[in-house]
Amino acid sequence: MNTPDIVEKTVSFVQDTLKNAEGGHDWWHIHRVWTNAKLIAQTEDCDLLTVELAALLHDIADSKFHNGDEEIGPATAGKFLNSLQADAGTVNHVQQIIRHMSFKASFDKATFYSNELAIVQDADRLDAIGAIGIARAFTYGGFKAREIYNPNIKPNLNMSKEEYKNTTAPTINHFYEKLLLLKDKMNTPTGKQLAQQRHNFMESYLQQFYSEVQ
Repeated sequence: MNTPDIVEKTVSFVQDTLKNAEGGHDWWHIHRVWTNAKLIAQTEDCDLLTVELAALLHDIADSKFHNGDEEIGPATAGKFLNSLQADAGTVNHVQQIIRHMSFKASFDKATFYSNELAIVQDADRLDAIGAIGIARAFTYGGFKAREIYNPNIKPNLNMSKEEYKNTTAPTINHFYEKLLLLKDKMNTPTGKQLAQQRHNFMESYLQQFYSEVQ
């Protein structure tokens, strides 16, 4: 199967699988990450097919919606790609990217890196910040019935991976525990450039938020 056909079939698979997904992790999130990844890939040395497939499949079975199972995503992606008879090396690479790209994975010691991982990770992190990131944070917070803001619950800036995975803190805390940290975790020059403006917007938003709260 040629590259355009593999990508086209992957798009259809993801659209169908995520048709009822939570709004911050639905097809349109995937579409934005895919678009960002292709943009960043233009300035990086990479295998574009691997980048596109990893971007499209990175949230095909997000562990936060599957009882914390961190292997269901790579397994689901691998099963689908193998059904297309995709190259075994590409399948393994895509699975490794999915396994290592999330923010929670950064709590563990890095055991895998590739240019393709760097690109897809940056693309995903871009969608977690800025105006889109703010919308996604509050969408997920509402989905989990979390408070928007509680001044009596302070952000935990030294949480463990398990604490991060199991937090029930107000959504505003998430800005300090993750979103505002992402700018300095970008891998690529293009990712860093795009992240700065989105980071600045979040800081402006928080200033406005606190002025209204007070």
